[in-house]
Amino acid sequence: MSPLDLVKNFLALAAAKDFDAALRLVAPDCVYHNMPMQKVVGRAAVRAVLEPFFGPTIRNELVILREMASGSMVFTERLDRHLMSHGWVELPVAGVWEIRDGLISLWHEYFDLQTLLAAQKA
Repeated sequence: MSPLDLVKNFLALAAAKDFDAALRLVAPDCVYHNMPMQKVVGRAAVRAVLEPFFGPTIRNELVILREMASGSMVFTERLDRHLMSHGWVELPVAGVWEIRDGLISLWHEYFDLQTLLAAQKA
């Protein structure tokens, strides 16, 4: 699987909340930094961030608007859409990924926290 396909597959599994399958695509020592939150390391730590975030969602759509891959590096620009009990919350996100030995070894996400907080209150 190409690095870009690996990232797309991971995002689809995360959107479906299939964390067991998604985390099989993550290196045991993966570094995940969901800016501006704290950086975490390892599969269990990645899961500890993802599950509570996706937990209250009814449905998720992680729409890739732009993508670029060069060697083992992947960049994505997305619109992450989350259906909550009060409606859709949309968050523009940029992601930087590094793939090592067929697994995600580094994942940085960039988004505006105020946009997320405002959308969740709406």
